[in-house]
Amino acid sequence: MVKEVGTVSNELTAQHDEIEFQLVLHAIKLKYGHNFDEYAQKSLKRRLEYHVEKHEFESLTDMIKPIVHDEAFFEDLLNTVSVPVTEMFRDPLFFKTLRDKVLPLLATYPSVNIWHAGCATGEEVYSMAIMLEEEGLYDQCHIYATDFNASSLRIAQEGIYSYARMQKYTENYYLAGGKRSFSDYYHSHEDGLKMDKGLNRNVTFAKHNLASDSVFGQFNLILCRNVLIYFGKPLQEKVFSLFSESILPLGYLCLGSHESLDYSRALTRYETVFDKHKIYRKKQ
Repeated sequence: MVKEVGTVSNELTAQHDEIEFQLVLHAIKLKYGHNFDEYAQKSLKRRLEYHVEKHEFESLTDMIKPIVHDEAFFEDLLNTVSVPVTEMFRDPLFFKTLRDKVLPLLATYPSVNIWHAGCATGEEVYSMAIMLEEEGLYDQCHIYATDFNASSLRIAQEGIYSYARMQKYTENYYLAGGKRSFSDYYHSHEDGLKMDKGLNRNVTFAKHNLASDSVFGQFNLILCRNVLIYFGKPLQEKVFSLFSESILPLGYLCLGSHESLDYSRALTRYETVFDKHKIYRKKQ
C-alpha cells in the first residue's frame, strides 16, 4: 500500500525532530554528564521546545552551541528542564500529618537523619526545619538537602525568597499546624525575605543526581516529592531501589501527591501508613 505524500512528510518531520532531540541530550551528556535518557521523554521534549521558543531559536539543534560553550545558558536550560517548582509547606495537610503522626515516633530516636531528595530551591527544607524546631526535635536531627541543579541549590542555601509568595506561605504554615507567627522565621532583605539563619544550622546542602549517583547515607526519613513524575518507569524503579537501600528499617518515605509506590517492585518493602499523603514505612 502506497502512503500518501502528507503522511510520508509528517513521518520525516517527526524523525528529524527526534534526531535533533537526541543530539541535544547527547551534547548535554558529553559536556556536563547529565543523562536524561530515562526521563519522561515527551515531557522533557516539551520543556526543551519551550526553551527554544524562549530564546527564539529556529530548532532544537540551535541550542547545542550555547549549551557547549555557555555555562550560564546551560544553567538556565537546566532550570527549565528540572522544573524547580515548590513552596513552603506545599500540601499543608501532608505536613500536618507529618507533624502529628510521624515526628512523635522519630522523637523516640536519639538522632534522626532526614534526606530531602530533589530539594529544588529549598522551601520544603525550611518548612521541615521550622516543624522540627517547633516540636523540639531539631537539635537531634540533621537534614541532607540535595539536588542536581547547582543554581537551585544556591538559592536554597541563601534562603532568600520573594515577598509576593509570603502570604501564600503563611497560609500554608498555619494549615500545616504552625504554632507561632510565621514572620518570626524570616526578616527583610534587599532581595526579598531571608529565612532565619538558625533554620539551616543542621542542614547540609549538596549536589546529588538521583539518576546517576549512589547511596551516601542511612536515613530515618526521606522526602522526594513531585520529582519522580518527571522520570520514566525504569528510572523510577532505580530511584526506589536507591531509597530502599538508604532508609533504615522502620524509616519513612514520603512522595508527592501524584506519585506512588503502587505497581512498583519496591512496594513489598514498605507498609502504606497514610495513603492519601503518600507516606510509607519501610518494613522491619
